[in-house]
Amino acid sequence: MVGYNIFKGKYKAGGVMIIRNRIKYYSDELNDDFSTAKIKTEKVGKDFRFVNDSLLWKVCSWILYYIIALPIIWIVAKIYLGVKIENRAVVKKIRKKGFFLYVNHTRMLDVFIPPLITFPSRIYIVANADAVSIKGLRRIVMLLGGLPIPSGFDAMPGFIKAVEKRANEKNCIVIFPEAHIWPFYTGIRPFPAVSFGFPAGMNFPVLSATVTYRRRRGFFRFAKKPGMTVYIGEPVFPDPELTKSVRKQKLRDEIYGQMCNSSEKNEVEYIKYVKE
Repeated sequence: MVGYNIFKGKYKAGGVMIIRNRIKYYSDELNDDFSTAKIKTEKVGKDFRFVNDSLLWKVCSWILYYIIALPIIWIVAKIYLGVKIENRAVVKKIRKKGFFLYVNHTRMLDVFIPPLITFPSRIYIVANADAVSIKGLRRIVMLLGGLPIPSGFDAMPGFIKAVEKRANEKNCIVIFPEAHIWPFYTGIRPFPAVSFGFPAGMNFPVLSATVTYRRRRGFFRFAKKPGMTVYIGEPVFPDPELTKSVRKQKLRDEIYGQMCNSSEKNEVEYIKYVKE
C-alpha cells in the first residue's frame, strides 16, 4: 500500500453505486495489507499451548463464548455492521460433523460473522500471530477459539493437531484465505490452495461465506457505512478418488468460484481499489 487519493462525486461503475470518495492503490493482491492495526507480533513457537483440556478452561471458554461473547456479537453485527445472512440453512446439511468455513477478509470485524452463520455449532478461527500478540488479550482470544498460525515449522505439529482435534469435535474451523484485510473491497483476491490442506486430508466438507456491501435502508439509511450481506455457498465435499494435492486444488477452485459469483451481488463501493 502507498496511500490513497480523493475524487469527488457519486457515480456508478459496473452497476455498483460509489458512495464514498476514497481511492486506495495496491500493487500486490496477495501481500498488500491495508489494516490500520499496529501490533508488535509475538512469536508462536513450539512451546505455544494450542489446546487446553482442563475442566476449568473448558467451563470458562463455554461461558465466555456462549453467554458473554455471542450476545455482544449479535448486537454489533446486526445494528452496527448491518449483517444479513443469505442461505444459512445449508449449514444444517453438514452440522453433524466438523466442517471448514472460508470467508473473504474485508474488515477487522469480519470475525463477528462466522458465529452467526454456524450457531449453535462453535467456531475456531485460524489467525495470524497478531491475534495473540496483544498484551492481556491472548488468553481471551484462545478461550474464544483462536488458532494462531505458527511462526516457524517447529510449532507446526502442535498447530495441525489442534485444528484436527477441534474439527473432529464437530466444530467449525474458520479460515480467511485472502490472509490480509482490504477494507470494503468488493472483489475476491486470488488465494493459494495451501489452506485447503486440512479439509482435503480429513475429507471434511467446506463452505464459503462471501461478504458483500449494500446500501442501508429504513431506520439505518443515514448510516455512514454500507451494510453487509453475507452469501453462504452450497457445501463442497472433497473427492476421495483424487490425490490429496488434486483434491486440495479442486476445493480451492470451487470455493473461489463461489466467492467470485457471490461478489457480483455487491451493491455499493465504499472504497475504490486501483492497481498501480
